Amino acid sequence: MNLFSLSIKSVVAKPLSSLLSVLLFGFGVAIIVAILLTSTFLKSEITKNAQGIDLVVGAKGSPLQIILANIFHVDFPTGNISLEDANNLTKNRLVASAIPISLGDSHKGYRIVGTTQDYGQLYQSEINEGSWFNSSMQATIGSAVAAQLGLKIGDQLASAHGLADGGAAHDEHPFEVVGILNPTGSVLDQLILVSIQSVWEVHSSHAEHDHGEGGDEHELVFLKGLNLEVTNEQLANEDITSMLVKYRSPMAAVQLPRIVNETSNLQAASPPYETARLFNIIGVGVEVVNALGLIIIVLSATSVFIALINSLKERKYELAIMRSMGASQFRIFFLILTEGFVLTLVGTFFGFLLAHAGFVSLVAFMDQVQSSGIMFVQEEYYVMIGSFAVGIFAAIIPAFLAYKSDISETLSKA
Repeated sequence: MNLFSLSIKSVVAKPLSSLLSVLLFGFGVAIIVAILLTSTFLKSEITKNAQGIDLVVGAKGSPLQIILANIFHVDFPTGNISLEDANNLTKNRLVASAIPISLGDSHKGYRIVGTTQDYGQLYQSEINEGSWFNSSMQATIGSAVAAQLGLKIGDQLASAHGLADGGAAHDEHPFEVVGILNPTGSVLDQLILVSIQSVWEVHSSHAEHDHGEGGDEHELVFLKGLNLEVTNEQLANEDITSMLVKYRSPMAAVQLPRIVNETSNLQAASPPYETARLFNIIGVGVEVVNALGLIIIVLSATSVFIALINSLKERKYELAIMRSMGASQFRIFFLILTEGFVLTLVGTFFGFLLAHAGFVSLVAFMDQVQSSGIMFVQEEYYVMIGSFAVGIFAAIIPAFLAYKSDISETLSKA
């Protein structure tokens, strides 16, 4: 019988001790792998959703809140900025383009975003059914919205005030679904996209405010920087929530945020900087959890060590007989070492299985994420190698004691 088979039989012969070692080792590995998966996944999601956005300009307040509300749609906006201020900023030579965003309403928990078709181009989105909105009170919806709410082309939906389900409904101004987007795996899948003018119309107490007749004040003006057509009255009186800005040159990254922040009503927020700051904030918690995982692995290694020492004491006569029947010292050494490896192997496999199963379950419950949660990151190889190294290290001393045991002395005491 080979060493591996003998080792497995020895491990199975001590079920409680072996199970404790496997569980401890598995939980330690699972914690570290779960942290790796989560942090890698978050960075990937952040990169994917912030692509093509160099700067977010919103109302004065927390820059991080501006990023969370206007890119990831997981927080409340800091306020509104005037359309005129936004338009003036787009005329700056450092701005290549800007996409207007207007927030404030939702439908059954899904956010309604007033914007232009340029917003969809950020995520390379394509129409699956119907078309993009091209007039007032039309909506193009994300794939997840359509799937979860069972919406189809021609259906109507009423917006509700606020970004959470349960707000006061604007039933008198329903939107008509004119398009459904293909899945992008981004936040876009969870959004209901409408024109900026539609948002203004819903919140206007008089429809004439947006569609008045005659007069120079209602002359249409095309805002080139925002790719938006408005009336003079709207330019002077309407608000938007933010702008998603793309720089014209690398120099803009240095100069433009300062220029924006010097404007009394505007606040600049850099996605790379703010997301890095967010990871720094949660980094302490991640380090603590990782330390907990390492402590559990060390405890599990100690458990493996104790289990092998106890096994060695219980089997000293058996091992001595094996020596007397021709087994070499090295064979006994590797037998004990293999037992430690078997415990480590099973514990590591259990830890990886637990971490990945838990991560898949977590992603499945996150409505904002369109992913299966099945992934493997390169750092997991290092965790695996490190786990095996710790397990083998824990088994070296018991194996060495078995190697040095005196078979004559052991058999004479039998």
